[in-house]
Amino acid sequence: MINSTIKIIPFDPKLSQQFYDLNIEWLERYFIIEDYDRAVLSQPQKYIIDKGGFIFFGLLNHNIIGTYAFMPLKNEPGFELTKMSVAPDYRGFKIGQQLLTHCIAFAKQQNFKKLLLYSSTKLENAIYLYRKFGFEEVVLEADSPYQRADIKMEYDLNV
Repeated sequence: MINSTIKIIPFDPKLSQQFYDLNIEWLERYFIIEDYDRAVLSQPQKYIIDKGGFIFFGLLNHNIIGTYAFMPLKNEPGFELTKMSVAPDYRGFKIGQQLLTHCIAFAKQQNFKKLLLYSSTKLENAIYLYRKFGFEEVVLEADSPYQRADIKMEYDLNV
């Protein structure tokens, strides 16, 4: 059983492969990998960091066991919470909660206006977690950036 607090560390290009591996696992398990996913995961520096985004990793006993990213929204102030993943062997130990706690604290510290995310109701545990932390469902636009998305959620940081 895992009862340790993870250490959250920022992106380092040396961790690009872990970012890819953690995310490709759940995408392959539940969905078809979209071209956009493959591009972003293969080149996180180009698609996330260089565009003003952020990537964080959860570290436990010198092992990367989780990750998430913020991508700046194109047409409005705020960031998309994206590519959140926990390694399969560490699921069910509240690692996702620790990542999400860090996510919201970092967003507030940086004075982000809002967070939004696209997900799938197929990922019941993730949706439950987002709701628990205060994300609220909003209208999903017809031209969602992800084919798999059937839910869009938002967290208002101005409250």
